[in-house]
Amino acid sequence: MTEITDTLTDKSPPLTRVSTGIDGLDEVLDGGYLARRNYLVRGSPGVGKTLVGFHFLAAGADAGDQSLFINLGEAEEDVRRDVERFGLGSEFESVPIVDLSPSSGYFTDAGDIFPPDETEGRSVTQEIVDEVRAYDPDRVVVDPLSQFRYLSTDEAHFRKQVLSFLKFLKESEATVVFTAESTAATPDDDLQFMSDGVVTLDYPSPSRTLEVSKFRGSEFQGGTHAVRITGEGMTVFPQLLPGEYQAEFSPDPIPSGVPEMDRLLHGGLERGTVTLMSGPTGVGKTTTGTQFMKEAAGRGDRSVIYLFEESKATFMHRLEAINMPVRDMIDRGSLAVKEIEALQLSSAEFARDVRREVEEENTGIVMIDGIDGYRLSIRGDSDRGITELHALGSYLQNVGVTTILIGEVETVTGDFRVTKDEISYLADNVLFLRYLELDGQLRKAVGVLKMRASDFERTLRGFEITEYGIAVGDPLTGLRGVLRGEPRWIEDPNTSAGSDG
Repeated sequence: MTEITDTLTDKSPPLTRVSTGIDGLDEVLDGGYLARRNYLVRGSPGVGKTLVGFHFLAAGADAGDQSLFINLGEAEEDVRRDVERFGLGSEFESVPIVDLSPSSGYFTDAGDIFPPDETEGRSVTQEIVDEVRAYDPDRVVVDPLSQFRYLSTDEAHFRKQVLSFLKFLKESEATVVFTAESTAATPDDDLQFMSDGVVTLDYPSPSRTLEVSKFRGSEFQGGTHAVRITGEGMTVFPQLLPGEYQAEFSPDPIPSGVPEMDRLLHGGLERGTVTLMSGPTGVGKTTTGTQFMKEAAGRGDRSVIYLFEESKATFMHRLEAINMPVRDMIDRGSLAVKEIEALQLSSAEFARDVRREVEEENTGIVMIDGIDGYRLSIRGDSDRGITELHALGSYLQNVGVTTILIGEVETVTGDFRVTKDEISYLADNVLFLRYLELDGQLRKAVGVLKMRASDFERTLRGFEITEYGIAVGDPLTGLRGVLRGEPRWIEDPNTSAGSDG
């Protein structure tokens, strides 16, 4: 048997683990199932219970373990066809299937339909015993074990039969996964009590979920985790726990390359901080965020932009029109631009992609454009999505990645608001851009509201996007009432110390 060893403490004996074969589920289970124990996979029809068993046995066969599938529901040819559908056919080819599903002859030959008596129950049990002894498996899947209820005379007999069966498999030194339908009409509380671990699958539209409620002898990651099933099988996306990730890094400022902008920020955005860039539509938030990435690319740093509110083609056309070489940055590998389609990802799937960028591609700057689009595009509850966005920001802080969040306010001018959803608490730094109506013209200004880790310039500066890129002017010291939406010069603007740049 191929095994993974894990040690809980220095004094505890090592635990022997076997992989579930499902990407992400081993992480939830702190390394995989504990060997020679039994695990219940439960849920309503269609949630993927049998697929969990397929993965477990296919992984065992691929690792050289002897696997055995005991099937009480479907015919063997249907099982193998299902396995092929999920791309596991080659690994599963060597897995023997004990087909105990009823044949058509059971109906045509019986004459009358009666509940099976104890003799029939014993014959099925004996067949299982014979097959287990013949194959001496390391891994066993029973699908579904709840069928034993129909081979039992009453509930007491069922519980006794299941306990005896699981004990027999344990004495055979097999690791067992068994499934059970869980509905209001057929509760499975007794099976949960008898198992060493309980994995619950659910499909509350629009997202599939997985939850572990019991795992004897080991830690596990609680909470609800996202699940995706495709033609390549099942993938689990664990909840992100920021506290489990730490990295040493120097909180050096990341400059924008625009001298006046960097003076506002006292050098730039510190590494390992979250910055909210706030302002109305079209004011230049995305362009400003990309400017930091352009400067970082010159130092060999990699960045990634997630577009929730704009197509990649439009983004690249806009930025290249103002001398921002995003295509060259992409070609050199210093920038990745990812367009996120609405309702295609859960927040956990999105967080996993960000983690892959950071941990596998060594990405140093992550920009999410924008928060409103994220809330609308991520599948599931939007409030929970914001909570998980906060967790993602904390993770990025802990590993020294600079995060830029693009937040939009509805008003073009008027009373100042940082965001329309009051989510500025997510950010260490707040950089805001806004429109000004001055002398019958619409102009722009940029300022800093807060920086937790450093000092900053407490003035507004003129802001403009030209064909050559971003231009930031001198401090607008001659203006008052900008944040109230009533800007006015307090002296002749031609002799003022400030200008709009």
